[in-house]
Amino acid sequence: MTHFGIICPGGSHLNPMTTLGYELQKRGHRVTVIGILDAETKVHSAGLEFKAIAPSESPYGTTEQFSDELGKLSGLAALRYTINYLQKSTATLLQQAPKVIKDAGVEALLVDQISSAGGTVADYLGIPFISVSAALMSNEDVSVPPFITPWNYNRAWWGQIRNRIGYRLFRQARKPIRETIAEYRREWNLPPHNSQNDAYSTLAQLCQQPTEFEFPRANLPGCFHFTGAYHNLISRAKIDFPFEKLTGQPLIYASMGTLQNRLMGVFETIAEACEKLDAQLVISLGGGISLESMPKLSGSPLVVGYAPQLELLQRASLTITHAGLNTALESISHGVPMVAIPITNDQPGVAARIVWTGCGEMIKLSQLSVPKLRTTIERVLTQSSYRDNAIRLQTANQQAGGVTKAADIIEQVMSTGKPVLAGST
Repeated sequence: MTHFGIICPGGSHLNPMTTLGYELQKRGHRVTVIGILDAETKVHSAGLEFKAIAPSESPYGTTEQFSDELGKLSGLAALRYTINYLQKSTATLLQQAPKVIKDAGVEALLVDQISSAGGTVADYLGIPFISVSAALMSNEDVSVPPFITPWNYNRAWWGQIRNRIGYRLFRQARKPIRETIAEYRREWNLPPHNSQNDAYSTLAQLCQQPTEFEFPRANLPGCFHFTGAYHNLISRAKIDFPFEKLTGQPLIYASMGTLQNRLMGVFETIAEACEKLDAQLVISLGGGISLESMPKLSGSPLVVGYAPQLELLQRASLTITHAGLNTALESISHGVPMVAIPITNDQPGVAARIVWTGCGEMIKLSQLSVPKLRTTIERVLTQSSYRDNAIRLQTANQQAGGVTKAADIIEQVMSTGKPVLAGST
């Protein structure tokens, strides 16, 4: 059996990563999450071990502090803030993680794609690592738009030029992270990374999207696997919810996630847009705004600090979402169509895929209004094509294999020491 370490940036990324860890632990492996101290409670609720890389207060702030600041921002300002945070966390990971991982006896790493330095830590320690995209897959490929953009897939020549320019601008924005990793690779006598794709594993790259929820790609490595989503109620903390207050009307579930959720005006717009519909609106604040500070919303929706999302999606007719990948995939897993209001980071890219696959619609934050949102909600609720496409994706996701297939690939890597190619499992 293998002792696996998990490296991921925390927050919502912990849900799929700890689900994967839980599956491996069920198979007899040992799993330890390496992260900042405030991730410990969530990790232990998933039944996994935890080792802190910043035992005292994190030098780059807690996840809660990060959420407080990021939740007030949107668009490019939020993206810049995220990149600055990731640069600081990258430096801390490179400074402290090698000793923590070595002392813990970790034999292999599962590295979230967003934690670009994780592979460098594995290379330095001489242990294998596998890449996992807990957010939208971020492999660079000029045949598709950068994952941070709301651009649709387009094979025309101008679409390819647009994509190249987008990647060039994003690489420039990520320069502080890239330079920090390059500095440590030079110090540790490791070969340089010539592109972002070099930071990912050559043994296996796992993506929790089903193939059908990704634009057609021309340049994926042979070891890339679309496995479908990683969801497991058992590995999640229990959340109390007043199910007795559900009326039996069609349920609209609204969540802006756990990070970009401090924009009060968005919740007010959602409530007003749903007020006159024959449906019950449930709003999950995701911890961003306290229930006590919430103003009275139009239509008196059921508002909670946190919601048991998977259970509610079993009952939902529609999800209104920030287009975080977890919420999008969980909606797809239950055949629920969506209205996406992306805020920043990979959310515009997720929203673009929601539109492209026909399982929902997108409204840009700058264009959000009560009439536009109400019209869009009514269209997605009443036109059968949206639910039909959501069910089509639900079937594709079920057939992709999910966490079971992902764990099979990981075990094959560890038993053979060789790359696992798509279609070989």
